[in-house]
Amino acid sequence: MVTAAVLDLCCVLAFVLIGRASHSEGETLAGAAKTAWPFLAGLLIGWLVTRGWRRPAALLATGAGVWLATVAAGMALRAVSGQGIAATFVLVALVFLGLAMFGWRAVAGRRMAA
Repeated sequence: MVTAAVLDLCCVLAFVLIGRASHSEGETLAGAAKTAWPFLAGLLIGWLVTRGWRRPAALLATGAGVWLATVAAGMALRAVSGQGIAATFVLVALVFLGLAMFGWRAVAGRRMAA
């Protein structure tokens, strides 16, 4: 369970750091934290709503819920905190986090099946 939570955390942090770097927003800890906190809160919400600790590597039962909660809550929190939520940003977040969060779960599922 801890490994799964850490992997999801890494997905969110990779999204934030790659995004900040691609927009030349600087690599300060404060800047990364400002960008990351809404998505980290969304990640926590996703884990709680899906009870991710029960089946952390499950693609649909946990993965889909955690992914959608991370993006939806992250965008909502960005909006209420005055950060931008352009349509392209939402799309990029959905695609990147979806691929990353489903990706590690798919690999884990294959390893367990082998």
